[in-house]
Amino acid sequence: MTASKNSFALHLATLGPIGNIPFAPGTWGSAAAVLLAPFCFVPLPLWARLLVLLAVFAVGTWAASRAETALGQTDPGCVVIDEVLGQWTALLPATIPTIIRYPRLWEYALAFALFRFFDILKPFPIRQVERKLPGGLGVMADDLVAGIFAALGLWLIPLGLKLIGLPLP
Repeated sequence: MTASKNSFALHLATLGPIGNIPFAPGTWGSAAAVLLAPFCFVPLPLWARLLVLLAVFAVGTWAASRAETALGQTDPGCVVIDEVLGQWTALLPATIPTIIRYPRLWEYALAFALFRFFDILKPFPIRQVERKLPGGLGVMADDLVAGIFAALGLWLIPLGLKLIGLPLP
């Protein structure tokens, strides 16, 4: 691997300086993803969101694999591109903003909390996915599964609240 390819891969994998924040880089990576989502993810139609997720998965797998090799570590904490994949997956059910309907902040907050919950605790099968898949694929795939769990929560929780008579705004 050349130094320039490693440097570029590390920059992508760490989202520039975000992955190098010394305290809770994964949470900071998730926060960055949530802050970017209303501008470059949630406004897209579902088919485009899925294409974006596929692109982030592919690029992230490459970058995370290179970062692991360059840093000599398995799943280094500074690699946070996986948080973008997981957080944006969690936001799949979020309301698409229109002129009349603006983004609902509770959706972003709930998606953030649910994704961080599943990403940190790694209930079955998330931890198994991380352990069984090699390199950058495992780094990205476990956050994808955590994001899917969070997306289900973001979809089901408001439905449950509405059924008991507590609709969210």
